[in-house]
Amino acid sequence: MIELKGVVKRYPGSKVNAVDNVSLQIHNGEFFGLLGPNGAGKSTIIGMLSTLLLLTDGEILIENIPFRRENMDLKRKLSVVTQHYSLRNDMTVWQIMELQARLYGLPKKEWVPRSKELLTFCGLDSECKKIVRRLSGGMKRKLMLARALLTDPSYLILDEPTVGLDPTSRRQIWDLLRILNQQGMTVLLTTHYMDEAQMLCKRIAIVNRGRITRVDSPENLIAGLGSYAVDTFDGVHTSSRFFSEKHDALNYVAESPYGTTLRSTTLEDVFLEETGCSLGGSM
Repeated sequence: MIELKGVVKRYPGSKVNAVDNVSLQIHNGEFFGLLGPNGAGKSTIIGMLSTLLLLTDGEILIENIPFRRENMDLKRKLSVVTQHYSLRNDMTVWQIMELQARLYGLPKKEWVPRSKELLTFCGLDSECKKIVRRLSGGMKRKLMLARALLTDPSYLILDEPTVGLDPTSRRQIWDLLRILNQQGMTVLLTTHYMDEAQMLCKRIAIVNRGRITRVDSPENLIAGLGSYAVDTFDGVHTSSRFFSEKHDALNYVAESPYGTTLRSTTLEDVFLEETGCSLGGSM
């Protein structure tokens, strides 16, 4: 289990905490989402979990053990895939895997078969000799995933892993992550794609202004807002209202003098309401 206890991060010279007293538990085998607007503190939390950033206060525990930079055995149980490409463009796919193995001191008899297995799993087995700069965006994302899995981690942290990808590549990544989670891997995902979070995550934490405001399943978050949404365009702006019962939504549609659209509420609606960016109200 990953546990954050009263975690605080304040950058030098700032009077405001980037992360402010965050406590959170991510259970073993869970697919957990961390959502929030830009600047909410998501990347800072990821930075502290990867030990790239030091905590100002609080504690992070992995398997009930305090997580420190110097604890290499514990660090090997956790792998991070960053939002930005972090691959050497002048290396081949196979050289990327070899470099990762050398950095972690993996013996050749372990990393060679494991690399072949992972590249096949990620659909890159035919690309071993290809230079990274010649890979598509989707292939680069898959290679970053394969590299992160080489140390056989128990916990996989993904910071917007499908940003900028076409729909086909996004869904291929989704399938890979589902398989890993089904095999027992704990996955922590940050994303701005609400459909991605709604599709993949069993629980979600919403972060706003450095604090956790809600933690629940996507289904419960949506039901709490109202399962039915009505969008109304008044000629200038679009507003949304949410209803628990369909007949209430239909009555509202019938009485509206404007054009309306009745639809199911989504996680994006919850996100907009929770972060103060809502277009309308609830009933």
